[in-house]
Amino acid sequence: MRILVHSGASAALLPCLLRPASAPCGLTSVTVAAVPQQSRHHHLNMCRRGVLPEHYCVEGNGDAWKESVVVVMGATGTGKSKLSVELATVFDGEVVNSDKIQVYRGLDITTNKMPLGERCGVPHHLLGELDPAAGELDPAGFRVMAARAIAGIAGRGRIPVVAGGSNSFIHAAMAGRYDPRQSPFAAGWPRRTTRKEAGALRYRCCFLWVDVDAAALAEQLDRRVEEMVAAGMVEELGRYFAEEAEAEAGKLRHPGLDKAIGVSEFREYFLGEGRGTEAAYEAEVVAIKANTRRLAEQQARKIEQLVELGWPLLRLDATPAVLARLSGTAAAAAEAEAAWEKHVAGPSAVAVEQFLNGDVEAHHHHHHHIIPSPLLYI
Repeated sequence: MRILVHSGASAALLPCLLRPASAPCGLTSVTVAAVPQQSRHHHLNMCRRGVLPEHYCVEGNGDAWKESVVVVMGATGTGKSKLSVELATVFDGEVVNSDKIQVYRGLDITTNKMPLGERCGVPHHLLGELDPAAGELDPAGFRVMAARAIAGIAGRGRIPVVAGGSNSFIHAAMAGRYDPRQSPFAAGWPRRTTRKEAGALRYRCCFLWVDVDAAALAEQLDRRVEEMVAAGMVEELGRYFAEEAEAEAGKLRHPGLDKAIGVSEFREYFLGEGRGTEAAYEAEVVAIKANTRRLAEQQARKIEQLVELGWPLLRLDATPAVLARLSGTAAAAAEAEAAWEKHVAGPSAVAVEQFLNGDVEAHHHHHHHIIPSPLLYI
């Protein structure tokens, strides 16, 4: 397979190599033939002269070149966890979870944590690590913890891959200057006067946005809730509420984990007047589906707000892969995987390869020509 990259009147074919058959978990991704790297000094000078897009060149304290970080964003159910593992596998990375509910231990099915077997041996940080009884982690606290994790990963010579759907956490971790008293997602945010400053980044970032058409994603999320119920979500919540009932009356034991979709919905079923009834059960499942769809819509809007701040996001349309999976045909799985490789895994691998090689110009052209222009947000 070859990728066509245009540059003005010229064009070049970049050879793409399939990963070896021995790759873990049977992943098939592509890498682009490496382009000779320029020196850090050369890039820094070009950045100062304004030759390159300023968002690809981030200067830190003392003009120090900051860590390179891949950030995989997207609404719940779009496949960002899958992509983060694939990229970490191909590019020798480690994943930093940025889902504000998945940072806590417990309720693994309800919070939809990626099972250990699907992580393909990729180390994950801040995933199920915090004691939910210790209090709620806020964005400012996550900024500190994420910075520590990113520094550790980079210090081991590996690539940090930040993945998750909590955009308030991602903003806190990636923003060059962060004020916990202000949020770009709050009403009345002064975008016009603070756009340049708010758009400045703490790291040299490659942002990948896995997106899915709203109607297709809604159907996908409804099906995922049903799969979670079949996997034992309700039984898991039953154990959770049984432990809560033993605690001191009126005490909020898990202020962060209690915000997981499914907890408030099933509280009535397990602890309220309608406990244990079939009508209550069905009503709670319907509520979980509706609230999950609503969450996805909110997450998509927040990503668009980050685009307005000037964050350079490469949008990857996973809709064909989701539609293939939902088709229910005998070949659905194979068709979904092929669509995923074509529309998500392949383009993202090309973008990350160029990003890590420091080939800023090729990375810029990749954004404009490999992904159809209606899907581009820069």
